[in-house]
Formats: sequence, structure tokens, C-alpha cells
Amino acid sequence: MFIQPSKLPARALAGMAALSFAAVGVALVAQHQFGVKPCPWCVLQRGIFLLIGTFALLGWLVQGQRVLRQTAVIAALLLCVAGVTAAVFQHEVASQTASCAMGLADRIITALGLEELWPSVFMVTANCADAAAARFIGLPYEVWSGLLFAGLAAVGLWVLGQRR
Repeated sequence: MFIQPSKLPARALAGMAALSFAAVGVALVAQHQFGVKPCPWCVLQRGIFLLIGTFALLGWLVQGQRVLRQTAVIAALLLCVAGVTAAVFQHEVASQTASCAMGLADRIITALGLEELWPSVFMVTANCADAAAARFIGLPYEVWSGLLFAGLAAVGLWVLGQRR
């Protein structure tokens, strides 16, 4: 009945993956069901969440191999830092401008061809100021995103510190 301590890091990684993929799911529901249009920074954060989820899932899959697990967790942690940075930049800088076109996020999305690869997930349909007006339980989406990136980083650091 009790959770075995040796299984907690694996479960934490599975939870990180589930939360990361769920964040993208929430964003897609907000976009396609409630008309919340994403800006380049929103779309970039979706990609970061998908990558964090992928690395967390890889870490969970290779849980018996400590070096591979730690490598996957470190990659996820670096992506969490990138995600927090993107969320803070979106909230503090990009959302204050009427246009964020061809900024760093837009150039990354274009260079990777994400809009053509998976338009229903990565198509930019708003500028940053318009996207900043969207709220979920009183806070802009990028604030929720930043908080989730920080929480995922805390879990990742905990997993990294585990002996097993």
C-alpha cells in the first residue's frame, strides 16, 4: 500500500512528463475551444513543454541506468530554465509591445519549421499584446506557464539528488 521510496524518482519523472504534456493540452483546449490565440512566445513555450515531457519520459524509461537518467533530467532542467526565461520575457517585455513578430521566438519557430510541421499546435495567430490579455483564473497564461516550469524544475532537481 505504501509507496516504495526507490520508485519515487521514476514516478516523479512520469509526473513531470504527464504535467508537461497536459500543459500543452490545456493550451490547445484554450486555443481551439475558447479562442485564446497564441503568440510566438506562447508557441515556443509549448515546444519547450513537449521537450521537457519527452526528456522526463526518457528518464523514466531508462530509470535503471543512472547516467542516462541523470542526463535526461539535466536536459529537462535546462529546458525548464529556458521555459522560465521565455515566460518572464513574454510577461515583462513582449506583452508590452503591439507586435512581437520576427523576434527571437518567431525566428526559432520559423527556423525549426514548426508551423508547417504541426500547425494546429505551433501556428502563431496573435501578437504578444493580444495574447497577454488572455487570463486563466485571473493570471495571464505566461505566468501559469512560468510557475509550472519552476515547479517542474524543482521536481527535476529533487530527482537529480536521489541516490537511486
